[in-house]
Amino acid sequence: MKTMPAHLDVRDDRFLQLVHPVAQLSKIADGFTWVEGPVWFGDHDCLIFSDIPSQRLIRWSAQHGVSIFRSPSAFNNGNTRDHLGRLVGCRHGTRDVVRTEVNGDLTVLASSYDGKRLNSPNDVVVSSDGAVWFTDPTYGIMSNFEGYKSEPEQAAHHVFRIDPITGQVAPVVSDFVQPNGLAFSGDETRLFITESGASHDPDVPAVIRQFDVAGASLTDRGVFASIDRGIPDGIRIDTAGNLWSSAGDGVHCFAPDGTLLGKIFLPETVSNLCFGGSDGHRMFITSTTSVFQIFVNVKGAERWTH
Repeated sequence: MKTMPAHLDVRDDRFLQLVHPVAQLSKIADGFTWVEGPVWFGDHDCLIFSDIPSQRLIRWSAQHGVSIFRSPSAFNNGNTRDHLGRLVGCRHGTRDVVRTEVNGDLTVLASSYDGKRLNSPNDVVVSSDGAVWFTDPTYGIMSNFEGYKSEPEQAAHHVFRIDPITGQVAPVVSDFVQPNGLAFSGDETRLFITESGASHDPDVPAVIRQFDVAGASLTDRGVFASIDRGIPDGIRIDTAGNLWSSAGDGVHCFAPDGTLLGKIFLPETVSNLCFGGSDGHRMFITSTTSVFQIFVNVKGAERWTH
C-alpha cells in the first residue's frame, strides 16, 4: 500500500476519493487568539472568519491576504450566508443573531426567547425557505474570554429556528447539554447537530446527532457518529452526503451511513471548517490560532456559500 502523508489517516479506501494523497495541507493565516466561523464568499472570492476573543471578523483572499472585515465584532462566533447572499452571524457579546445587509447595516434577527435573553448563540445555518436555525449553548457567558460572564436566563440550551415570515423564535430541540455546530443534508431532509458538552463534563458523549426535518419540526433519529478525539464543534456536509467534523486531532470525515472514512490531522485543535475556493474544491479549516486549507475532490452541499 502506498505510504500516506503524515496529515492523512485513511480508515476506508473511499477516503482516497475525497482527499488525494498528494494534496498538501497549508497554513494561510495565523497569529489569532481563537478562530471560528469560516464562510466562503464566492462572489467576492474571499473567506470570512471570526477571531472571537479579539472581537474581529477577518477577511482572507488569495490575492490580498488578511484584512479586517469588522472590528469590534461583539465576540462574533459562527457565520453563514442566507439565500440572498447576506452574512448571518452569532454574537456572544450581545447574545444575538445578526444579519449584515448589503449596505453594511446590521439587523438583529433574534436576541431573546420567552421574554428572556438568549444564552450565547454559537453557530447558524439558513434553510432554502429562509428560516434561520441556530444553537444556543452557554460558552459565551461562562467567562469574559469569549463574551461577558453572566448567568443564563434560558431554562435549557436550545436549538432555535427563526421563522422566515413572522420572525418568531422557537426552540426545535431542548435536550442538548451544549449544542454547537449544525448542518443540513443537501436535500434538507436531515439536520445534524453536534453535542460538545464534554468540553466541561467528560461524562457527556462527544457525538453528532441527526434529526429528520419536516418544515419547522425535527424528529430525533439518534446518534449519527461519535468523535474519538476531543469534541465535535463545527460540521459541514459535502455534495456526496459525507459529513466533515472538527475534532481534537483534526477533521474527521464520515460516510452518509456514519462510517469513519478518515481524518485530516492538524497541529492545533480544530474549531470549524467550510468548503470554498475559486473552484469550490478547497476546504478551509479554522484551528485555534490559525487557518489552513487543503484541496478536496468534492464540494460543499451548502447552496448559499458558493
